[in-house]
Amino acid sequence: MKHTFILLFLMLLTQLSFGQTQAEMNAGAQAEYTKAESEMNRVYAKILAEYKDDITFIEKLKISQDLWLKFRDAELEMKFPAEDKYEYYGSMYPMCAAYYLKTLTETRTKTLQGWVTPIGSDDACSGSMH
Repeated sequence: MKHTFILLFLMLLTQLSFGQTQAEMNAGAQAEYTKAESEMNRVYAKILAEYKDDITFIEKLKISQDLWLKFRDAELEMKFPAEDKYEYYGSMYPMCAAYYLKTLTETRTKTLQGWVTPIGSDDACSGSMH
């Protein structure tokens, strides 16, 4: 009986020390997405600075980024299509949406990174990448 009580007490302590409310999990997910978005914006700004003399490229980059933002928003709507997101998906919706946006943003950042990471001169298909 004493061992059972100790075991239950330890389980309760574990839950209390690691438990989070849904609001805390939502906020954590949003913070991760915000961090990913900041990194993407940093890379984007670096490309703008490095390629500032290539006006045609900069115009095309801005068009691409604008379309990507629309794509990102459309992807989120496709994943969670219900009008009333909170009613249909529940209190987890903000967390789930933020994690999905984070994933999409990290993928975009990897794509953009190609323009700031030096590539070998033997890549015949590098296009505008230096």
